[in-house]
Amino acid sequence: MLAFLSKFFQFKERNTSLGIETLAGLTTFVTISYIAIVNPSVLQKASMDFNGVFVATLIVTIVGTLIMGIVANYPIAIAPSMGMNAYFTFVLVLGMGMSWRTALGSVFWASLIFLILSLTGFREALIKAIPTSLKAGITAGIGLFIAFIGMQNAHLVEPSSATIITLGNFSRPIAYMSLIGLFITIVLLVNRVKAAIFLGILITALLALLLGHLKLPDHLFELPKHMESTFFKLDILGALKPDLGAVIFTFFLVMLFDTTATMIGVAQQANLMRGNRFLNAKSALSADAIASAVGAMVGTSPTSTYIESGAGVSVGGRTGFTCVVVALLFAALIFLAPLAKALASVPAITSPALIIVGFMMMSHLSEIDWHDLEEALPAFFVLFWIPISYSITNGVGIGLIIYPLIKICRGKFKQVHPLLYLFGALFVVQFVIDMHG
Repeated sequence: MLAFLSKFFQFKERNTSLGIETLAGLTTFVTISYIAIVNPSVLQKASMDFNGVFVATLIVTIVGTLIMGIVANYPIAIAPSMGMNAYFTFVLVLGMGMSWRTALGSVFWASLIFLILSLTGFREALIKAIPTSLKAGITAGIGLFIAFIGMQNAHLVEPSSATIITLGNFSRPIAYMSLIGLFITIVLLVNRVKAAIFLGILITALLALLLGHLKLPDHLFELPKHMESTFFKLDILGALKPDLGAVIFTFFLVMLFDTTATMIGVAQQANLMRGNRFLNAKSALSADAIASAVGAMVGTSPTSTYIESGAGVSVGGRTGFTCVVVALLFAALIFLAPLAKALASVPAITSPALIIVGFMMMSHLSEIDWHDLEEALPAFFVLFWIPISYSITNGVGIGLIIYPLIKICRGKFKQVHPLLYLFGALFVVQFVIDMHG
């Protein structure tokens, strides 16, 4: 068995072993396992059943991560995206009034487009069409959006009639417990603890239990239930309404950039790149697209590759067997829904994770040349508009309109990829429709 695994996953060629890969899988699992609690707690606000989303989260994580490991042979885990679940819940369902079933339908179509393009050369053209500055602005803007939502859930900021938003009342249990949890996570993070977010959740939960803010369920284990509440409930036809085209496009665009950037980053860390070539790119991208499509069918928002996979790489993970270990460990969580639901019921336990993940996504701002105003200004408006307008779609649309306009005014219209003009025009049409809708 060991010989088969060694040959199949190329342990010798990648200078690793079964023991190292197992440790790497355990490390990656610990760093991203918070998603099993946080994702259903976010989608629950969209009136989705917690238990159904919990099972769906585990299923898509297992499916996507296994495909990444076995087919693409990369140590990169896949799970529901922290940015996309916020967009799904707070923008589409709560903001636009879209039903969560229609939102799942939009996820399905975006995933299908992503899968088709992952198998063609058009994917590379799309990636090259969007300038680095805009990609960085989109990712960082989503980070601010996630952190803002985390702050609101924690009641660290609250609505104000005078200033729109103001500091929360830190004497309230939910606020001061969130502050404690955030500080604990920050301390772990600055001390380079690999599982900072996961351990922050556990320590905060323990404190909440001791202070009487968390009540454990009567039983910690149970067979999966209420799966029928989300399984195959997506509205595929409803998502094809003309005014929802921008929603599908936004899902697709963020999936494309987020997944590609993360995979390249982790692959470089693991020394698996061949120059600028990302080997098995089609298989790796297809793994995420398939996982997102499955997620839409079983009941969760789009998936993405996780940058936390770098934690497993840092301890030696180099092959897909790391992902096999991650998938098996997530499978073991499927019977822990009562515990996950109890932890998610206390916002102070999960909100710090949202804030810290938002911070991590801000690192992409270093990719923007702030001295080049032609590149920096569109990125700034994307960064600004996403959290302020409470919409990733609006932020992306503003950036894709402003960027080509600035280049035209500078006489550099030939430097803009034709696809960018197309995207900009489509968003202009979408904004006009929204204003007169």
